[in-house]
Formats: sequence, structure tokens, C-alpha cells
Amino acid sequence: MAEYAEARSELPRVLPASSGPSHLQTVPALGSRQRSCNVSEHARLLAHVQPRRRLQSMMGLRSSPAAYIGSGCGRGALAAGRNGAAGEAVRAGGSAGRHPAAPDPADSPCTPLKKTDVREFQYRCAKLFFTLDNDILTTEQRQFYEDNGYLLIRKLVSDEDIERFRKEFIRICKKEVRVPGAMIMKNEALRSQYGQTESVVNKVQDFQENEELFRYCTLPQILKYVECFTGPNIMAMHTMLINKLPDSDKQTFLHPMHQDLHYFPFRPADRIVCSWTAMQRADENNGCLVVLPGTHTLPLKPHGYPEWEGKTNKLFHGILDYNEKSPKVHLVMEKGDTVFFHPLLIHGSGINKTSGFRKSISCHFASSDGHYIDVKNTTQADLEKELQEMVHKRYDMPALELKDIWTFRARVVQGERINL
Repeated sequence: MAEYAEARSELPRVLPASSGPSHLQTVPALGSRQRSCNVSEHARLLAHVQPRRRLQSMMGLRSSPAAYIGSGCGRGALAAGRNGAAGEAVRAGGSAGRHPAAPDPADSPCTPLKKTDVREFQYRCAKLFFTLDNDILTTEQRQFYEDNGYLLIRKLVSDEDIERFRKEFIRICKKEVRVPGAMIMKNEALRSQYGQTESVVNKVQDFQENEELFRYCTLPQILKYVECFTGPNIMAMHTMLINKLPDSDKQTFLHPMHQDLHYFPFRPADRIVCSWTAMQRADENNGCLVVLPGTHTLPLKPHGYPEWEGKTNKLFHGILDYNEKSPKVHLVMEKGDTVFFHPLLIHGSGINKTSGFRKSISCHFASSDGHYIDVKNTTQADLEKELQEMVHKRYDMPALELKDIWTFRARVVQGERINL
């Protein structure tokens, strides 16, 4: 019983802080309800959970994307200590927060619990950190995002809206419309062959000043999901319309695996989300999104230009120590499908092996309650220098801090503009 006593003594470390009595802890449950749990009751339940399942719950092992929602609480059961030192150590891959194995139920003097009791324990202890209480996501959807760092919603954007975005993009390609502040990326080698057409333009970035494209960022069906991750005060921070060109024999438009937070000087990361909508079918043939489920729990990794032969696009940074053997999921999407994903989720896209295009439109949203950080002496320092050089060259302006660039182009889309 020594192990059982030790397990009980450890419990307060892994429960969330509460202003209530010391023997009670208020534990956020799935959905919007909260329940008060007696610590001794947790200890009794904990002692009857099989050691493997208990370790899974405490270490936040992720459920399989194929299973949609795994057994137990998955990442949500990070013992609710993620706000404390133990939780941070778990996130960083440390050993803090590990607990001794529970005794076998057969050796315990307590009455054996039913499977429903174990599930109740998991329900009470679940700490959903990457999503906020809402009436939009189902329990399964919310847990899936907690475990995997992304959520795919089918047919969220109408064909009519997508057609309007496509026509506006064509007008921009033909220079019929000027977009102040936007960066239009082109394959100059194709201009002599195709002229000013969509066959040349690979990306329109920062289209906040184009009201037609920016309408995507204000679509009610998009914002109702975004609010589940950011809260009610929402800023549109970064916008893109990507037109992945045919690239069968090159890697010109291959984006290496990366974390979007590498580009952002604002935090907290968990209150940032990307909305990425397919404007036509996206699959492995034309370079769909590729994600590494569960990597949103990792810290920000050092990024840089990949060691590829041939040309590498400006600012197409990738994770320097990326393991090519990491298990990936290709997100096959139809027109109008939208994926929401965390800024620390490792992702990228492949080569377009077809003779057509692969269009998508996206926006990174963030809570305006967030804050800017100084990236000097961080893994993002080189990025700031690169962006400063680009701004100086393009606009003949003195060097600006990274946060100044973002403050200038961010737009509020819902609620109040508070900090960002």
C-alpha cells in the first residue's frame, strides 16, 4: 500500500489550482460544466485504473486520428497540471509529472470499480487546454482537436463564396485590381509564356486591404468555429490565397514541414488558430496539406531554409531537425472543406504533380487579448532580420521591429481590439 499512499500524496500536484477548500478541487469537465471532486475520491478511482491506462492519462498520450477519439482522456488528461511546472515538463518532453504505477486492483482493499467509474474519473479530470467552452464543437470534435491539433469541417464554405474569391484572384493576377500592402508571389520564368495570368501567380499574401478576399475572414460560419479556439475578441493576423502551380519535376512550390508559430511574434500560441479552406479538391496528387497529428504539444523548433537542390522560395522555412520518417496524415479535402489547426502543429504541403492548379484560401486568427513578444535571442531572430530587409527594400523604410509589421496589417473581425 506504500505505492497507493504515494499516489495519493502526489494527487494535489496534478490537479488544477483552486481558490476553494484544500480538500476540494474544481476540475473543468468536457463541455461547459464544472464539477467539484474530492481528492480522496480521485485517489480511490486512480488506484483502480490499470497502470497502463493511468500512465496514458497522466502523460497525455494522444488518441489515434483514425480512431477519431482514443480511449481515455488523451491529451486532455494531462493531469490538469499543464499550467504548472509538471505540465510544462511533460510538454517539453521531461519526466516531471510521472507518477508511480497504481497497485493492481486485486491487491486493493477498496471495492473494485466498474468501467463506468473509470470513465467518470477520466471525465472529471479532463483538462481541455487548446479549446474553449462553446456550443459549436461536439465532445468528440473538441477532444479530437485537443489530441491532434487540427479539426476538419466538411463543406463549411459555399461554392458561391469560393467562386467569388476565385474571380477576385483572377482579377488580381491580371492587375485589374490593386491590393495595397499585399505580397504577390510569381514564377517570373513563366511570365513570357503565360503573361499576366493565374498560371504565373503562386500566392497572394496579406490581402487584408482587399475587401472581397477579406470577406473570407468575416464569414459567420468561419468565425463561429474560430471563437472556439480564440475567444470572442478576434483579430485576422495573416491571410493567404495560394495557387499551387504545376511542379511535377521540381520542388519550387514544395513547402517544407514547419510550425506557423515560427513566423508569429505574438502569444499565447493556444489562442491562435488557422482556418484553411480548399477552393478545389486537394489530394496527394496536387499537393494537399500534410500534418503530423499531436505535434501541437511540442515546443517551437528551430527553422531555416531546407538543404534542397535548386531554388527555394523566400521565407519558405522548415524545421531544421525534421525527421522524414515521422508519421504523416494527408488531408484530402473537397471544395469548401475547412481545416482549423494549431500554430505549433507541424505541417507542410507536397508537389503539385498535375497539370492544373490547387487553390486554397486561409487566415490565421488570434485573440486580441494576446500580446507581442521580443524575438531577439530566440529561434525567430533570423526571421525578423529577413523580414526587416524585405520591408526596407520594398518600401524604403527604416528597420521595423517584427511586432510593428504585424500591428500594422492586423484587422479586427469580431469583438474589440485590445492588445494586438
